[in-house]
Amino acid sequence: MKKLLVLVFSLAALTLQAQWVNDPANNTFIANCESYGRDIYMATNEATGDTYMQWTSSGSNGYGPSLQRLTFDGTPQWGDNGIRITGHTFGSSSDGYSMAITADNAVVSCFANYDGQTIAVKINADGSFAWGEQGVVLFDGQGFSRAEVIAGDDGGVWALGCDYQRLYMQYVKASGSLYPTITIEAPGAIARYGKMTLGIDNIVFLTYEKTGSDFYTDKEIYVVGYTKDGVQVGPEVQLMASQSFQVTYIHYVVPDGMGGGYAYIWHSGIGGVFNTYVFHYDGNGATTIHNPDGCAVHSSDPAHYYRNAYATVDPVSHDLIITYEQSDSYTQSNDKIYVNRINSAGERVWDEGYLVADYQGVDYSSLQVDAFEDGSGFVVIYEKSSHENSYFTSVEAIGMDMDGNVLWNKTLSSNYFSRNFCDISTGFHLGQNIVTWVNAASGGLYGQNIGPDGTMGPIDPVIPTTCLAPENLEGEYAYDMEAEAFGVRLTWTAPETSPLHYNLYRTNYTKDVDIIEIDGEATDYYDETGMGDYMYQLTAVYDDCESDYALTPDGQDFVFVEVTGIPENTDEEIVTVTNIYNAKGQALANKSLEELSTGFYIVQGLTKDGKTVTRKIVVNR
Repeated sequence: MKKLLVLVFSLAALTLQAQWVNDPANNTFIANCESYGRDIYMATNEATGDTYMQWTSSGSNGYGPSLQRLTFDGTPQWGDNGIRITGHTFGSSSDGYSMAITADNAVVSCFANYDGQTIAVKINADGSFAWGEQGVVLFDGQGFSRAEVIAGDDGGVWALGCDYQRLYMQYVKASGSLYPTITIEAPGAIARYGKMTLGIDNIVFLTYEKTGSDFYTDKEIYVVGYTKDGVQVGPEVQLMASQSFQVTYIHYVVPDGMGGGYAYIWHSGIGGVFNTYVFHYDGNGATTIHNPDGCAVHSSDPAHYYRNAYATVDPVSHDLIITYEQSDSYTQSNDKIYVNRINSAGERVWDEGYLVADYQGVDYSSLQVDAFEDGSGFVVIYEKSSHENSYFTSVEAIGMDMDGNVLWNKTLSSNYFSRNFCDISTGFHLGQNIVTWVNAASGGLYGQNIGPDGTMGPIDPVIPTTCLAPENLEGEYAYDMEAEAFGVRLTWTAPETSPLHYNLYRTNYTKDVDIIEIDGEATDYYDETGMGDYMYQLTAVYDDCESDYALTPDGQDFVFVEVTGIPENTDEEIVTVTNIYNAKGQALANKSLEELSTGFYIVQGLTKDGKTVTRKIVVNR
């Protein structure tokens, strides 16, 4: 889970000659591929601004992946041809490629090879193969299609595959060693089209579809969480009720920045009218949009389709920002582009949305939307076809504020030609966003950057300094004498800039995520929890942003406290002291009653028969 990051950024990587251009007729060259290059993936390192790019194209070993690393200023690092993964033989067409950046500044490519195995290969920033060119075989040799991969928080990755009947997941450590394979089946149905989001403490949430085997079939969407060891976290939850439509209309997922995610899908299962529907699950995997049909991005009507959606999440409100096409249902043309905002309760904040691009007698495609890092607005990027040839497109961008006002219009690539556009965006990082495509005429991979103010070309990295996070978060099991109850006492160091307030995120895996608002002047908080296991994360909230999570002295972005509670008070003799608390409810390192100074204490310990008891004592020295 990431919010605005407080970064220590080195400009050493930016001493090379800048490569980004500000001429839409002459975009930045990234790598050679070929006219049939496609399956483009991107991922940006949040700490350095480096962006990794992967594409697939034909080579001596079949239709396989290549990679390029681009510095913040747009300088390719791995030569004109990038790095070709040559340790495997591939088929003649795409078979589920994916790619992600790891927390240790490497990239993991995941794909199915010619032998029907799913492979993960890790490449370091210097271009070396961390796990060898052969990589590691996933899922015990199963799951030969539709590979997916997302980064964990410790240098490893979660990988996902399928075999058209069931899904397989597995965690790969930073070293390349494997956790057990997790198999997801749907008795009486097919489990497929899985998508993953990273939850708290490296838990993964999988959304997937249960379908029949026909082209037109009933389909349901579920979410379920797992630990790296394969232990299921909580019950499986149904997000979407059964709908009947084409099985090829699949869902997409975007993380919500709080450990949960938004899922969305386009279909005509409700009244035969095509629309895009949104669902949400929280950091416990529980649905928060209680309408099993989801929330439509636009009011449905038989005259229009609302389709081809793409979404991101506002880093401040954590609402979904989703852009989509409106087209005439009879001709599937007369396109318009809208954007709407949907919160986790399933409410359309912007009613029928804001119009981004009106009908101009041409087609729109490849819609993308990315929120600005400070939450003040967003950019919608799309392809616009030529009047003469609908397969030839330009690339357009429109910046808007959160009230729907247009801030700027930019043409990112003005030359009309056939493109294979990148299907994903990495968002804004350090003040810029990147879009890429393959020029089908020349066979080159090209790209263009854009800033939140519409700037193209060289951009100085924007390092947030006004959204500082608190530090030194600590928590301990503590006793409240007045309430005669145990809970958790949390302390932290305030940031240099005073926040409006703090948000304390409390997670108990048997309950929802609770957000507790704490006064901006506070540096401690007592939470009367009762028994249970609790995880806390703390952010500072300012006028226009919410900080990253506070780190502990050990560098974690959470604290975990076990509150066992007190079964009973008794006069039985304590033979082993386990905990001593002072009058403030603070646990003492000392476990000897003889060493206590004058004062009031709560002593917890074990009796002769092993019973846990609690006693209040007064010491007079």
